[in-house]
Amino acid sequence: MARILAIDYGGKRTGIAVTDPLQIIATGLTTIDSKELLPFLKKYCTDEQVERIIIGLPKNWDDTDTHGTPLVEAAIKKIKKELPHIPLETVDERYTSKMAKDAMIEMGMKKKDRRVKGNVDIIAATIILQEYLNRTI
Repeated sequence: MARILAIDYGGKRTGIAVTDPLQIIATGLTTIDSKELLPFLKKYCTDEQVERIIIGLPKNWDDTDTHGTPLVEAAIKKIKKELPHIPLETVDERYTSKMAKDAMIEMGMKKKDRRVKGNVDIIAATIILQEYLNRTI
């Protein structure tokens, strides 16, 4: 089987998570500069079999767009253009950053490590992917 890749896209940084080849476990992969997302995805999808890309779409509780929604929608268009053979799905990412921060506290991560914003992004991407896996089981 191929992997599923999840993206927590942000204006500056993007968190990436992937499944194992059997699509059982979601694991944080990396955090990259958002400007490097397309080159990263092209290389990763060349090196690994990727069945699907999941990207978190930020929405407010009343389903209106947030300030980040247009950024994510622009990224989606670019990804679909560059990797048209890989299906891309959006998922609700409400509160994933808050959940990531709470998870870091529960894991006993030191305060200085919790302040590293890239750590939040990679954990948020992992949460997005794990929630997707839980829904599709």
